Amino acid sequence: MSLLTVSGTKLVDEEGKEVILRGAGLGGWMNMENFISGYPGCEFQIREALAEAIGEEKFNIPMLLSQFLEYFFQDEDAAFFKSLGLNCIRVPFNYRHFEESGFKHLDRVIDLCAKHGIYTILDLHTAPGGQNTDWHSDHGGHIANFWNHKDHQDRVLWLWTELAKHYKGNKWIAGYNPLNEPTDPKHTRVVKFYTDVHAAIRAVDPLHVIFFDGNTFASDFSHFGDAHKGWDNTAYSIHDYSNFGFPGAQKYEGTEEQKRRLRRSYEKKRQWMDERGLCVWNGEWGPVYARKQYEGELTDEINKVRYNVLQDQLEIYRQDRLSWSIWLYKDIGFQGMVYVSPSTPYMTLFSTFLAKKHRLAVDAWGADDSFVKHIYDPLLQHTQVEIPAQYQSLYPAPVWTLSGRVGRLARNILVAEFLVKEWADHFKGKTEAELDELAKSFKFESCLKREALNGILTANATASAQSQQ
Repeated sequence: MSLLTVSGTKLVDEEGKEVILRGAGLGGWMNMENFISGYPGCEFQIREALAEAIGEEKFNIPMLLSQFLEYFFQDEDAAFFKSLGLNCIRVPFNYRHFEESGFKHLDRVIDLCAKHGIYTILDLHTAPGGQNTDWHSDHGGHIANFWNHKDHQDRVLWLWTELAKHYKGNKWIAGYNPLNEPTDPKHTRVVKFYTDVHAAIRAVDPLHVIFFDGNTFASDFSHFGDAHKGWDNTAYSIHDYSNFGFPGAQKYEGTEEQKRRLRRSYEKKRQWMDERGLCVWNGEWGPVYARKQYEGELTDEINKVRYNVLQDQLEIYRQDRLSWSIWLYKDIGFQGMVYVSPSTPYMTLFSTFLAKKHRLAVDAWGADDSFVKHIYDPLLQHTQVEIPAQYQSLYPAPVWTLSGRVGRLARNILVAEFLVKEWADHFKGKTEAELDELAKSFKFESCLKREALNGILTANATASAQSQQ
């Protein structure tokens, strides 16, 4: 095993042999997200509510901070992941976890992956103040204040300095992904921060690859100019989600026009890199899937369509010899390669609440607002009438449409906030043994496998590996 490095448009090992990374993100582990594990709102909100509901003493032992993290990814997970022919796990983490527990949890997962011959990429998914406008940067609002306060940025520079010191020379770490999906409305502060974090990392670790996300949710490098000339051994990360893989989109039938749109969206994201001969990594992508408890008899047909989207995206990546990391490895049934069984204690306890969450569309990711659209449409129409058209497009438009912005602020922030304590109160009165059993619901042995998805990923990995020979 050797450290990877960037050579032109490729990742290569120490012998100069091309290495194509194919894998998944470990979302929901050291960076918890609402749709992945079932809570409403943001992680910091449910931490506070849990502490109140079950008491600080109990809260600190079994659930989110200790046993949950232990059970979520274990040796069985790493062995299964490797058996699919995949070779890299992107490890998202929340700065709060690192500041609380240091390297303990990261070290364990990195070592597990290394044992099974799996690279890891460390991804700071949540930065102080929030580096983007969405729930997964865990700040509870829609203003990315990371860009407005230098102390937030300095805190992250310190964090990456410590990470780079600790992991310097670790050959199973493919690289560092310093900031997930930034949304800097001025487009210039992100470039300056990248220069600063590059310098901080290189001061202690001159060898590991650095993966920089594009601005506006890893979709836009158009303001980066010639900044790359000051960044050595660096690759550039796009997040190639397709609307065809989500509720409310045009049905994907694999027509030539739809395939052209898939490729055009992907090529637009990587255009800046291609014009300069730079290395591209697709750090996130992938559809979401229907669930029988919500979509009923339509589930199989919906998912068949989503798998077709997945396959056509993978074929583009295979042709371009692109490294990729699908989102995501494990959740409660919406997108994961494996997912918590509905018969587990956790899913049984929360079945009614999760159905309510789905009906109210309080999670932004892949939301189906059909049950509540009639409630929010008047607010959207009111905005459209009262706000002149030239003022309706606020950053991060066009990624956020006007209707999407209304939904995020009204449903995903406001209504979700009222559901936080209701979720946490499900834990009231539980013994430590019962809390431990709830956490064990996330163990590999308690999960089901999304066989069709995993089969497609394995077939693509096998075909791609054969084409490299």
